[in-house]
Amino acid sequence: MASEQAITATLLVNCRDRTGLVAALSSFVFSHGGNILDADQHAEIDSGEFFMRLVWDLTGFTINREQIRAEIASFAERFDLKWELTFSDHVPRVAVFATKASHCLYDLLLSQQLGDLGGRIVAVISNHDVLAEVCKHFEVPFTVISVEPDQKCKAEQEQLALLDSLNVDLVVLARYMQILSPEFVASRPNRIINIHHSFLPAFAGARPYHQAKERGVKIIGATAHYVTAALDQGPIIEQNVRRVSHRDEVQDLMRAGRDLEREVLTRAVRLHLQRRVLVSGNRTIVFG
Repeated sequence: MASEQAITATLLVNCRDRTGLVAALSSFVFSHGGNILDADQHAEIDSGEFFMRLVWDLTGFTINREQIRAEIASFAERFDLKWELTFSDHVPRVAVFATKASHCLYDLLLSQQLGDLGGRIVAVISNHDVLAEVCKHFEVPFTVISVEPDQKCKAEQEQLALLDSLNVDLVVLARYMQILSPEFVASRPNRIINIHHSFLPAFAGARPYHQAKERGVKIIGATAHYVTAALDQGPIIEQNVRRVSHRDEVQDLMRAGRDLEREVLTRAVRLHLQRRVLVSGNRTIVFG
């Protein structure tokens, strides 16, 4: 019989670059009987900032989780750290917001079914009932919360209440065709991920692929980012592009765009759920 997978701790830190921090954290893990499984770091000359991701095996670790947090907190005071500590036996809970397009939702649900997502989709929330059968097929709860133009605040209150009741850790906008209010976004900083085509700021608004065809673009792409109050301007997590040519019709561009959107969004969600993303201002440090 195969042994159970070991429980690990993942620590993300960000601070001003200084000597001694890496040695101190490594010694902390070693002194308590831990085995470092992954250590990645990045220092920037221009800004003077330091970023680190540290993963270690908790098998035989000599202090409990409360004590681990207490010791990391003491490091934070000593080195002026911003930090986040998670444990692998906590499965992040994900809610997906969608409207009518199914490609991104399908990819997320399939990734979960294959055990590749790194979290559990506990709800799909939509302002239409079009995707109900998709969710039924994957046995994921589906909820319709109608968003009327003059009742958006009420709809968001219902959405937030549902997210709170389900203890949702991450919200994913899978081609959700509604703009979230600043208040909604502020309730979950760096915990909402969106996907859009990468023509922005060019070709904004409706029919972007028709505009791209008319301009003869040679590259199309998709961008996944954290949602901020500034529309489509949040810290970028993942991107990808594909070359196109004059031979591609609008439908070809749209098909390629859908492929990119679903691939990029799922990768971004995985990176977040694996605790590989650190936010610094309006950009991200992504440890692959």
